[in-house]
Amino acid sequence: MKNGLVLEGGAMRGLFSAGIMDVMMENGITFDGVIGVSAGAAFGCNYKSRQPGRAIRYNKRFAKDKRYCSMQSFLRTGDLFGAEYAYHIVPNEYDIFDNETYEQNPLEFWLVCTDVETGQPVYKRCEKGGDVTFDWVRASASMPVVSKVVELEGYKLLDGGITDSIPLKAFQREGFERNIVILTQPLGYEKKPSRFLPIIRMSLRKYPRVVEAMAMRHLMYNEELAYVEQEVRRGTTMAIYPDKPLPIGHISHDPAEMQHVYDIGREMGERKLEEMKNFLHIK
Repeated sequence: MKNGLVLEGGAMRGLFSAGIMDVMMENGITFDGVIGVSAGAAFGCNYKSRQPGRAIRYNKRFAKDKRYCSMQSFLRTGDLFGAEYAYHIVPNEYDIFDNETYEQNPLEFWLVCTDVETGQPVYKRCEKGGDVTFDWVRASASMPVVSKVVELEGYKLLDGGITDSIPLKAFQREGFERNIVILTQPLGYEKKPSRFLPIIRMSLRKYPRVVEAMAMRHLMYNEELAYVEQEVRRGTTMAIYPDKPLPIGHISHDPAEMQHVYDIGREMGERKLEEMKNFLHIK
C-alpha cells in the first residue's frame, strides 16, 4: 500500500502546510509520493529535496523584494511573482534547491496544472530537479489574471487549482491508497462563486474553456471537500486543516505575518504528530 501526501494550494495560506511538512520531515515521516497544487506544489517539492525550513526562509527573505512579488513585477512582466527571479534565480543562486537529493529521493513528486485550451487538469510527475521542474511548479502556481499563461512541453498552462484543487482522487488513481490531505481552510469552509469572474472572463477571453472551469470552480472544490470527508470516514484518508481561517491573504509582504501562519502550521503538525504516525503505521 502506497502512502501519499496531498497538498491543496491557497497562495500564502500554504505556509500553514509548510509548517506541518517541516514537522513531518524533522520527525522522519516519509511518503511514497507527494502531490501539490499551486502553493502546495511550490512548497511541497521541498519534501522530495529534504529541505525543511526552506519555504518559510525564502518567502520571508524576499517578502519585500519587488523582483520576487510586486505590482511592479506584474506591470513590467505580466507576472505578479517574477517568473525568472522567483522560479529560477532564487532556487539556483540565493536559496539553492537541492537538485541532487531531489533526484536521488525515491519519493514521487506530482503537481497539477490547468490546460487553458481544454479547461482540464494536467497531472505531471517531476522526476528531475532543475529549471524544467521549476517551470512546472511556476505553471501550477500561476494564478489567473495576475500571471501569464505558461507555455511548456506543448501545453498552455495556469494554476492547477482551477480544475483540481484537492487532487486526492487523482492520487488514488495513481495507486496511493492511504493519504494525508493538508487543507488550508478550516473545517466547514464552503467556496463561493468568484467575485472576480468578470475580470477573469476579460483576461482569459481567448480561452473560453478555462473561463468555464473558473465559473464552476466553487462547485468542483466543494465536491472535492465532500469526497475528502467521505474518504476520512472510510479510513483511507487523514485530513488536517487549520482550526480557524488563517490570518493571511493570498499575497503578503509581511515576514512576521508569514512566520505566524507558518508557526500555526508547526503547532498543528506537532499536535497531530502521533496521529499521523499511527495512521501511516510508523513506529
